[in-house]
Amino acid sequence: MSDPVLDTMNFLNEITLRYPEAISFAPGRPYDGFFDSEEIFVHIRRYLDHLIDQGASPEQIRTAMYQYGPTAGQIREILADSLRVDENIDVPAASIVVTVGAQEAMVLVLRALFAGPDDVLLASSPCYVGITGAARLLEIPVTPVEEGEGGLCCAELEAAIAAERARGRTPRAFYVIPDHSNPSGTTIDLAARTELLELAAHHGILILEDSPYRLVSPGPPLPTLKSLDRDGVVVHLGSFSKTAFPGARVGFVIADQQVTDDEGRTSLLADELAKIKSMITVNTSSLSQAVVAGMLIAADGRLSEMNAKAASYYGDAMQATLRQLDTHLPPARRAALGVRWNVPAGGFFLTMQVSFDTDSAALTRSAQDFGVIWTPMSYFYPSGGGRRGLRLSVSYLTPTEIEDGVARLTSFIEAQTHDQKPGE
Repeated sequence: MSDPVLDTMNFLNEITLRYPEAISFAPGRPYDGFFDSEEIFVHIRRYLDHLIDQGASPEQIRTAMYQYGPTAGQIREILADSLRVDENIDVPAASIVVTVGAQEAMVLVLRALFAGPDDVLLASSPCYVGITGAARLLEIPVTPVEEGEGGLCCAELEAAIAAERARGRTPRAFYVIPDHSNPSGTTIDLAARTELLELAAHHGILILEDSPYRLVSPGPPLPTLKSLDRDGVVVHLGSFSKTAFPGARVGFVIADQQVTDDEGRTSLLADELAKIKSMITVNTSSLSQAVVAGMLIAADGRLSEMNAKAASYYGDAMQATLRQLDTHLPPARRAALGVRWNVPAGGFFLTMQVSFDTDSAALTRSAQDFGVIWTPMSYFYPSGGGRRGLRLSVSYLTPTEIEDGVARLTSFIEAQTHDQKPGE
């Protein structure tokens, strides 16, 4: 429990609470302006009406809402319909498990797939701290597959598979965020997606696809790995925290692979995940599921259309941030300071490289003296790295806050660069 990975979010929360007036580019959460408290009741009522239309009696509806629900979830048919029309993912409802956010889905999948001390998880690096934290809690070793400037390189993944097998270890799965990744903001192109699927099938490993930002980004998204999967190598992790209702804490996992136990009996991987879930959270809140289901019903399952306004807002926020960075740090100035950043096409995040260590001391100074908060990139490297990088989240801020925040960030970068000792 002393692992630094497990304390990263606590430290960020502490900094945010200690300096409430600071502008924070740290939280990867949706913009509050899209939420209306009264709509919660409308969504629940819509779902209850749906149950009535399906022939449920008042007693059955009462039980569905008040009692413990099915472990695998009670809105799986609605989710399956939505995935079919919105993502071209055609899977039976029985292959879906509704979870407490995507975070629980990660824990369930890791616990199910990793059985021995020689099993190893491969992860695109830098990667989301939730997957590395879950792996650490389950004592599963994580081997990073480093991204290049343009994102994932399949040759690097193949080399990592070979290296692990040469060490006598078994790479069981590869975790990746294909669309507008957290933290790097990179997106895997279509050719690389096809290559990745072929590589996974050839080497007999699963791909854990986590893609919460694709439907809150501008422009038509590339197809999910799951929709392209013809060999059953993709386990898809989903979340409604970015697209619908963060506070509901509803996620899901698609696990349509057939698995065989020691006695030769076969079942869906989803069934095995539900068994594990029954011993962790028992079931996902019926009330939370009702809210999300009501939202999906209202949109005829098309989250992409429901999120069109939000996707445009986040796209504008990303562009506004990039414009402000260009304004405050024009080419000559950024070169003198040793600063550069990437230019994501969507999502919530972009990353910057600077000429000083972006450690806890630097973050504290930034918040205290300059009134701006960001996330150290070192949090996102499973085996170390990112010590001179920082992540900026653009999703939670207004245009005015972005303008002010970038100005403050620029002042901090200039001061921190100037104050470091020669040779550092």
